[in-house]
Amino acid sequence: MNRLSHAIWRRLTGLMPGELKESEMAWLVWPRRHLPLVTRRRATVIVNRVRLFAFLFAVLTPLWSAVDFVVFPFPLWMNLAMMRFAATAAFAGLLVYYRPTGNLFDAYRAMALLFLIPTVFYVASHNMLTTYQLTGMSAAIGAGYAFLPFVLLAGLSIFPLTLLESLMISSPILLAQGISGYLRWSAMDWPSFAGAFWLLVLITGVSTLAGTSQLAFMLVLVRQAIRDPLTGVFSRRSGEEVMELQFNNATRHEAPMAVAFFDIDHFKSINDKYGHEAGDKVLSVMTATVGANLRRGDTLARWGGEEFVLIMPNTDLQQAEAAVQRLRNVGLGRRPDDTPVTASIGIAERHADGTDEWKKLVDLADQRMYHAKQTGRNRVVSGDD
Repeated sequence: MNRLSHAIWRRLTGLMPGELKESEMAWLVWPRRHLPLVTRRRATVIVNRVRLFAFLFAVLTPLWSAVDFVVFPFPLWMNLAMMRFAATAAFAGLLVYYRPTGNLFDAYRAMALLFLIPTVFYVASHNMLTTYQLTGMSAAIGAGYAFLPFVLLAGLSIFPLTLLESLMISSPILLAQGISGYLRWSAMDWPSFAGAFWLLVLITGVSTLAGTSQLAFMLVLVRQAIRDPLTGVFSRRSGEEVMELQFNNATRHEAPMAVAFFDIDHFKSINDKYGHEAGDKVLSVMTATVGANLRRGDTLARWGGEEFVLIMPNTDLQQAEAAVQRLRNVGLGRRPDDTPVTASIGIAERHADGTDEWKKLVDLADQRMYHAKQTGRNRVVSGDD
């Protein structure tokens, strides 16, 4: 059974060759293990597309009242027009007042509102239309209201969502379709209803696949953008984003946060004597060794050349000193002449150093790193020194 499931899983991962690693395919199912930068950017994309969708509905929803006015009796048109006005106001409010914050729960809330507004409109209008005996053109236009769930579920495809997120968004719409069928139980045309419901399920599947594919491409592009191509650790730009995110979070919760600035000792001599390929290998081995021994939640970023920054959230000064010393004890790799790689390291901590900006925290760690270089290299300088 395990072999069969593994073979099926390999086949599925093969549908997207070169995009995601097998270990990353779980990211397409549930967002819990996404990197904070991925979550932040995905939330921004979702909210922006919600606002685009809201703009489209805010423009088109009232325009259809002109068609209703021509074909429907005046009382029905008036009721539908009032409902359309309320829906338009809701869409306009969503467009005007919602802005991307990078928070995923805000993105979920925006999507929920976007799909709730037309779903409520659909159930209410469908129930209202069933109370009138419509014929000819009015019956044809009234039947068009039944296509709203199809539009909503097709629109789901523009969002980069995981599998479970797509199911959570589409389930209420499918449920609303079932409720509308229940409300006209006595006059139900079962073959027509079953065919329409099956088509909705099919559209949901296609939209889910499209959204998941978007997410896969986003994960790959973000991963390529945020990683240093040589070492595989975070690039400086991404490190700054992580730093700002973690610093703001630490400030909000009055939590400690430490930063360690690494500079590899005598690195230029490696390039001069053995060539840049040897230097690149030293950097790769060093980052791989440090990365394999990082604590959960710590982040390593390449700041430039042979300089690296280690971001340690929820870590006070003493804990940061102990963590850095543990890395030094493990070792940072070997130089081409088989001597150990060493580094000058500066440590700064938000509480101990009284810093109110993440840039000041990094600058302080940088200054201490230079002090470590000037006083003999292969040593750690922190606020206790």
